[in-house]
Amino acid sequence: MIKRYTLPEMGALWSDEARFGTWLEVEVGAAKAMARYGVIPAAAVKVIEKKAKFDIDRINEIEAEVNHDVIAFLTSVSEFVGEEAKYLHFGMTSSDMLDTALSLTLKRASELIDRKINQALKQIKRLAVKHRRTPCIGRTHGVLAEPTTAGLKFAVWYTELSRRRETFKAAAKNVAVGMISGAVGNFANVDPRIEADLCRRLKLRPAEVSTQVIQRDRHAEYIASLALLGSSLEKFATEIRNLQRTEIGEMAEGFTRGQKGSSAMPHKRNPITAERITGIARLLRGYAVSAMENVPLWHERDIAHSSVERIILPDATIIIDYGLQKFVDLLKGLVVDKKRMLDNVYYRGGVVFSQRLLLKLTGPVGSRDKAYRMVQRNAMAAADNNGSFRDNVHADREIAKYLSSDEIESCFDLDYYMRNVDKIFKRVFGK
Repeated sequence: MIKRYTLPEMGALWSDEARFGTWLEVEVGAAKAMARYGVIPAAAVKVIEKKAKFDIDRINEIEAEVNHDVIAFLTSVSEFVGEEAKYLHFGMTSSDMLDTALSLTLKRASELIDRKINQALKQIKRLAVKHRRTPCIGRTHGVLAEPTTAGLKFAVWYTELSRRRETFKAAAKNVAVGMISGAVGNFANVDPRIEADLCRRLKLRPAEVSTQVIQRDRHAEYIASLALLGSSLEKFATEIRNLQRTEIGEMAEGFTRGQKGSSAMPHKRNPITAERITGIARLLRGYAVSAMENVPLWHERDIAHSSVERIILPDATIIIDYGLQKFVDLLKGLVVDKKRMLDNVYYRGGVVFSQRLLLKLTGPVGSRDKAYRMVQRNAMAAADNNGSFRDNVHADREIAKYLSSDEIESCFDLDYYMRNVDKIFKRVFGK
């Protein structure tokens, strides 16, 4: 991932230094496990623990000759360790170390991602509570529908992001498995107790069964969970983008002192962060497709997945980490224009109160269809800029036969649309 979209903590997990460091962590851990069960001498492990290091330039130099990154790594470590290095990687195959180290890296990346999801949930909850009773218009098909509250919009986001968090945590758990089972996964040259001991040390679970690799449905599920997470962030960002449109103007990204929105138009304040989140989500969905393509490997293993994963796993975790941080920052600075929201509720004289009036009329009129037509003609007139809906219905002589002026006016009461908001909030937030 390019530096522009890489935050330091997550980026460091995927650096060459961290990658080889994790490899060494697995190799030394496996040696300790082997010594515990008498497979290799305990004295050798003490030497390995003390001397084991690597040199990245030397690894690259060796790999240029042998064309095998694990052999190059082990050779570099051996040059530091000396004779006892013969006990490193004992009975193991490359993927034993590679896949276990990858799982360990993904576990650590997941902890960073989950922390950011939790931060986002806290910011959404803050906005939901703050705007629990802030009236705004609900829209269906992009068209004015009925009054709701800004808090309920945020409550919807909160529950969706909570679901995405659970999906992600389940996928993170499924990918956090280790494997030291040998060339085809049959433990011919490694005791299964070695695998169990190493995984315990690394706080991973042993894979129930493996081939030469950990099965890639786990990794596909993980990336798919990130793509779903990104899609939900895109949904929230798209709502902000729409509400920031000049003709709506109900929400907007914060605009910092000295910020400029356009090189040509000084008046511009654009939803650039929300648009960036949209782009990130598109990228993640592409990675999810690539991850699913990696599931059907040949027989006990091929390496068709390897080149793909070297790109999509670092990139996906780095970009969702960045996207989540941008979303948190966006929420912290989000501008909610309560006056504009209220103005939009009463657009064209409050046409959005039409259903309330319909329900009020249906009983006295005795026909829902007749009442519907009476309300609709006044709403359509207002929509065509012929008076306001409120004035029109007050002036409608046919409606006046069934409802008093006060009864008509009661249909424009916003409290009616908020009467169950507290019940919804209790269901979502528990209070």
